Amino acid sequence: QVQLVESGGGLVQAGGSLRLSCAATGSIFSIGAMGWHRQAPGKERELVADITTGGSTNYADSVKGRFTISRDTANNTVYLQMNSLKPEDTAVYYCWTSTLRLYWGQGTQVTVSS
Repeated sequence: QVQLVESGGGLVQAGGSLRLSCAATGSIFSIGAMGWHRQAPGKERELVADITTGGSTNYADSVKGRFTISRDTANNTVYLQMNSLKPEDTAVYYCWTSTLRLYWGQGTQVTVSS
C-alpha cells in the first residue's frame, strides 16, 4: 500500500506564508498526478491545485496567483507554497496521488488569523 505523510501546516497571520509538503512512501510502483484538496468545517472537500506527470499545473480560481504547486519526482513528494494567505484559506489540507488507485494523506491543519 501507499502512505502519504503531510507536514507544514500551522497558524499564521493574514498575509503570511506556509509551505506544505506531502511524501508518498510504501509499495510504490508508479506515481502519476499529485495534488491538494482542502476542507473547511461544514463544507465539502474542494480542489486547490494539481500537477501532472508532464508538469502541467491547475489551480482553483480562489488561489491562483497566490499558491504554487511543485513536485520532486525522485522523492515522490509534492509541495504547496502558500503566499498572501487569507482567513478564508483556513481548512484541513489533504494531498493525494493517483496511481493504480487514488490515495489520500491524513490532512494538515492550516489556520489563518486576521
